[in-house]
Amino acid sequence: MKEAGEKTNDQSKKLSDAIRDVKNAFADRDDVVVDMREAHRMRLDLLAAELAPVFADVPSDMDNFDFVVSSGLQPRLWIDAVSHVAMGRDRRTYRFLKDTRIGRVVFAESTEMKHVADQVTRYVAERIVERQRMMEGGVEPAVAGMKRADVPEAEPPLRAMTRSKGWSAFLSGLGLIAAGALVGLVVSVVLFWDRIVAMGLSLRP
Repeated sequence: MKEAGEKTNDQSKKLSDAIRDVKNAFADRDDVVVDMREAHRMRLDLLAAELAPVFADVPSDMDNFDFVVSSGLQPRLWIDAVSHVAMGRDRRTYRFLKDTRIGRVVFAESTEMKHVADQVTRYVAERIVERQRMMEGGVEPAVAGMKRADVPEAEPPLRAMTRSKGWSAFLSGLGLIAAGALVGLVVSVVLFWDRIVAMGLSLRP
């Protein structure tokens, strides 16, 4: 009876030791994850500080940019809804990425923060220019200073074209009717020539 109680106590002790070891392992792993996340966020915060003057120069009426560092297991510096900067697995490589319909595109990948900052600056500039061109219609003269001459029109081109086509069709119809009547007359004369001659002779005194 005494031996059974000692075995039970030994097993409970082993289980409690195993539970303590597992908790310690989880704690160590959580510490590593937290350290990685904090390291990633710190580097992204440094990049955001480097880009702060660029972000400040963006027109205030453009609300399609984010410019925020998100939290989570993998912090990211969001530029807009589809592009962001994240850290590589080595915790030192900046990766400037964009999500597209055909997949993720890497715009820049470097351990040098300035290189990635320059690529982000160019990306922001391209988005601003694209928006300006879209608002202006995206139409530019082929030759600088050249303008299209304003030619007054007596009537709208579509109406004039429709009216011209109408008269052409009407005249063509009249021509076809006249030609058909003439051909019919000639054929009738040829077919009934003998009768016409006979009727002419019979009418003579």
